[in-house]
Amino acid sequence: MNILLICTAGMSTSMLVKKMEVAATARGIEANIWAVGDALASENVGKADVVLLGPQVRYLLQKTKDLVKNEKPVACIDMRDYGAMNGDKVLTTAMELLGK
Repeated sequence: MNILLICTAGMSTSMLVKKMEVAATARGIEANIWAVGDALASENVGKADVVLLGPQVRYLLQKTKDLVKNEKPVACIDMRDYGAMNGDKVLTTAMELLGK
């Protein structure tokens, strides 16, 4: 499972990536999770199975959906889960979007 997180510069979301990786390992889930800034989104969406946007770039939701041509799920990360850096919950969201 390839999970792409998009935020303003890829910095704050990289902390969430680490928490998601810990959660995936604890659950025995193989996942490639990475974060990029919105300027690099178009170069990375093709590698992802699911794309999650940080709350600070939720205005890019439609643009990102258009970018992936509705071929994969795109959603915004819940603001509370993002603020709490709840990697387990965000991983669950990604899995639900993929029907897993």
